[in-house]
Amino acid sequence: MEDALSVPPLFSGNFAFFFDLDGTLAGIKPHPDDVCVPDDVLARLALLAEMNDGALALISGRSIAELERLARPYNFPLAGVHGAERRDINGQTERVTLPENVLLPLERELRQGVSTLGGVELEAKGMAFALHYRQAPQHEDAVFALAKKMVTRFPQLAMQPGKCVVELKPSGIHKGAAIEAFLKTPPFSGRKPVFVGDDLTDEHGFIVVNRLGGVSIKVGAGATQAKWRLGSVSDVHQWLERIADYQQQEQRALTNRRDDYESLSRSI
Repeated sequence: MEDALSVPPLFSGNFAFFFDLDGTLAGIKPHPDDVCVPDDVLARLALLAEMNDGALALISGRSIAELERLARPYNFPLAGVHGAERRDINGQTERVTLPENVLLPLERELRQGVSTLGGVELEAKGMAFALHYRQAPQHEDAVFALAKKMVTRFPQLAMQPGKCVVELKPSGIHKGAAIEAFLKTPPFSGRKPVFVGDDLTDEHGFIVVNRLGGVSIKVGAGATQAKWRLGSVSDVHQWLERIADYQQQEQRALTNRRDDYESLSRSI
């Protein structure tokens, strides 16, 4: 929806929080290795997680190993490669894999295909592949043609376009499915989902969150299924600060009311 409301609400309640990383918590850089999440943003994520019994996860096209590095020193639940790998709050990890008779020829043909496309980078993620063309936008059509050829040859795959990237991943894997999987287990179960993302890869997540009556937030311009919008990464940081402060104030007020009640009870 083009007319998504521009100011997500400040709220308290029984919520589970899900955040994309690139373009949401951190600005997009020319090379993925240049990205970092500011320390104060990580600290606020940790505070928000603490106030919601740990019900906060990062969901990204990056691998879990990369997400761990970017989230240090905190150990959030994580979904990597759009949910093809998922680590719960207890550190248990589940992974979807491709059979070797798909994985090996797929990687071989992709490497051969990008070898003639100067500036296009192939990222191998173990069970998925990303074709990055941010440094070579003139090859966009060729990248899409190569990806479509691979999906036609290997029906186990699905093609996922993103910002200057096309990914090939196992069919049925997307961020919406990852959110639903988290919501089936503690501490996420029984909570209303909040998902913040910026890219085409996040639209599946917005659709699932909307169906579940949650809060879907698109970062940046463009048509979206999200119901709310934040203008930029810095707006996400400010919103996150307000949400964490608001919930912290509410918890302090609740604690004070409880202490006053217990004090009154003792005096009676």
